[in-house]
Amino acid sequence: MVSRREFTGAALLAALPVPHAARAQAWPDRPLRMIIPFPPGGPVDAGGRLIAGALGEVLGQPVVIETRTGAGGSVGVEAAAKAAPDGHTLVFATTGALAVNVTLVPNLGYDTRRDLVPISVTLGVPLLMACREGLPAQDIAAVLAMARAKPGGLTMATSGVGGPPHLLTEMMRQRAGLDFTVVHYRGAAPAMVAMLANEVDVSILDPAVMMPHIKAGKMRALATTSRARNPAMPNIPSLVEAGLRGIEFENWYALMAPAATPPERVRRLREALTRAVAKPGLFDLFLNQGGRVMDLGPEEGAAFIRREIDTWGEVVRTARMTAQ
Repeated sequence: MVSRREFTGAALLAALPVPHAARAQAWPDRPLRMIIPFPPGGPVDAGGRLIAGALGEVLGQPVVIETRTGAGGSVGVEAAAKAAPDGHTLVFATTGALAVNVTLVPNLGYDTRRDLVPISVTLGVPLLMACREGLPAQDIAAVLAMARAKPGGLTMATSGVGGPPHLLTEMMRQRAGLDFTVVHYRGAAPAMVAMLANEVDVSILDPAVMMPHIKAGKMRALATTSRARNPAMPNIPSLVEAGLRGIEFENWYALMAPAATPPERVRRLREALTRAVAKPGLFDLFLNQGGRVMDLGPEEGAAFIRREIDTWGEVVRTARMTAQ
């Protein structure tokens, strides 16, 4: 039988505050949810699944993928921004949904700066500019000369209004006086079909989409959108190297959480993600395209995203772009 003294001592012990470290270790105590705001099979989905698997191993809880597409990624990002800020809901998205849409989309249901906190701006991948096989111009210098000689004479395929190809085309017009006739398609795949059918002259898309056709001789690589040459494609010049100073773009990928997520859980997620991305070969899919691991934490990542919102917001406003 437990004595009154023993019972009182046990009760007092139970009432003592639990050490902070012990409370922190109790989380997460159930699976996490990672929202992917783009369709399966694309680079965002691929990167998110790589991170979810590696992060789950470190945290000791599975990270379950939830695909929520629509409005250039805005539907999924908004769902994450409005989720319970308990660290169990994350979203993996890119430049467009997190930076461009803040200016591009009227009445957007979130503001990245106010409603989300970065766990990490994880990856950066430059795009690739290429031309159709039958275009007389053989390199980037010749294509730029054609564009300058006949404004609007060359057609530029994009993957949609406000997407990276459209933004870069508009940036070239605003900063370098290069005027292409823009033809919008609903995604990279239809844009590629048009290029292969010689219906349009030039496009700027993900290297993974273009390189198989370039290697097959059906398209010609012109330039990368990185500041310097892409180490994965050392024979292809950058747009900056071709004389287009200030014309550069890196499609970055970030893991975000609702803004009110407790700081200790943000810190735990950040530490876990840093360990996860150190896994050898994890991002080879992206590194083989010339991508780089950025791994910017909450404060540095937030400052980076604010700069990106300002940069692309200026391009969008000057061009008077609106989402369609």
